Amino acid sequence: MNDASQSLIAASAGIVFALGGIHLYYTFFGNAFSPRDAELEMRMKAVSPLLTREITMWNAWIGFNASHSLGAMLFGALYAYMAIARPAVLFGSLFLLALGLAFLAALLALARVYWFRIPFRGILCATVAYSVALGLRWA
Repeated sequence: MNDASQSLIAASAGIVFALGGIHLYYTFFGNAFSPRDAELEMRMKAVSPLLTREITMWNAWIGFNASHSLGAMLFGALYAYMAIARPAVLFGSLFLLALGLAFLAALLALARVYWFRIPFRGILCATVAYSVALGLRWA
C-alpha cells in the first residue's frame, strides 16, 4: 500500500465530509439557503408539489438539502475510514475505487452546472486528490 495514496484519498474524503457538514449546518442554522425574495419563501411554505400534498415545497427543499449533506458526509466518512483503517480492502477493490471516482465525478459535474464556485472548487480539489491517489497506486 502507498501511504501517499492513503493520505490523498483520506484528504479527498475529508474535503467532501467537510463540505457536507457545512452544508448541513447551513441547512438548519441561519438563512443561507433562503431565497432573496421573501414572498417566494412564503409561497414555498404554502405550496405542495404535484407528487403529494403531504409536504410543502419548503419542507422538500430543506429535506433535499439535508439528505444531500448526509450523503456527502457518508461518502467522506466511509472513504476516509477505508483509506486509513482498511486500506487493503479499499485498494484491493477496483469496484470501490471506481465507485469513489464516479461519485466524485458526478458531484463535480453537478457542482459545475448547478452550484456556485466554492463547492465546485472543493469538489475539484477532492477529485484531483483522489485521482492522483489512484495514479500513485498503479505507478
